[in-house]
Amino acid sequence: MPQEAKIFKYQTPQFDGVKESMIVCKSDLMKVMVQVVKDGGENNLHSHTGDDAFWYVMSGAVKFYGEGDKLLGEFKKGEGILIPRDFKYWFESSAKEPLEILRVTAKDQNVENKRLNHTPLKPWQIDTGRQQV
Repeated sequence: MPQEAKIFKYQTPQFDGVKESMIVCKSDLMKVMVQVVKDGGENNLHSHTGDDAFWYVMSGAVKFYGEGDKLLGEFKKGEGILIPRDFKYWFESSAKEPLEILRVTAKDQNVENKRLNHTPLKPWQIDTGRQQV
């Protein structure tokens, strides 16, 4: 049975803290989110078991790292990276202004998607009580 079209509008969220994630729209196969990261906002080395993720910088700049803190690349507005499922990575904002980054994920429907933390969570990830993505 065909799904209905979904219309959305995005506005940069205003918030306190280091990071805010907002789901813009989703279907059974994909999810579109925007993350806004302030003050460096690095996260821990982690992977996702069932999602491939497309990351696209809307404003600011970001550094993505792989296992062993290997720099995968530094990206600014109009640039990005594709992170396949099960790939270990972490990232941090690398500009003075907040990072605004689009995250589009495609779900493998044959695998339960879990976030696997390969290093401990950062204090701000624990203190917020929010689910990390």
